[in-house]
Amino acid sequence: MNHIKKSIFIIILLALVFSVPVFSFAQNNPQTSESSLSPQTGGAPQVTIVNPIEAKTITAFIKTILESVIKIGIPIVALAIIYSGFLFVSARGNPEKLKEAKRALTFTLIGAAILLGSWAIAQLISETILAL
Repeated sequence: MNHIKKSIFIIILLALVFSVPVFSFAQNNPQTSESSLSPQTGGAPQVTIVNPIEAKTITAFIKTILESVIKIGIPIVALAIIYSGFLFVSARGNPEKLKEAKRALTFTLIGAAILLGSWAIAQLISETILAL
């Protein structure tokens, strides 16, 4: 029964994570002037799609994606380190719980190294390409 509750919680959390940006990034332009009304559509407002990334090349696109991942990943790493510290405190000398806390801290540090390492490698490649 506990497994079912956990699965439902994860499904609801994922649904929220993927649906909230849809509503938060929705744009409503209540200011329609006479100049923005199109005669071809019968006076309906003309709709334009704006590129939110503004990347003209593939390297700029990859750089934007990596910067976004870094902006999201660093707070997650900080929270994971705090959580592993909480695990150390709550272990109270229990060897099994200490082992779990060490494992959580190890995986957190590995994830942080991968996150920062990917950014460093991308910066290195980008600077090398720009120097050529």
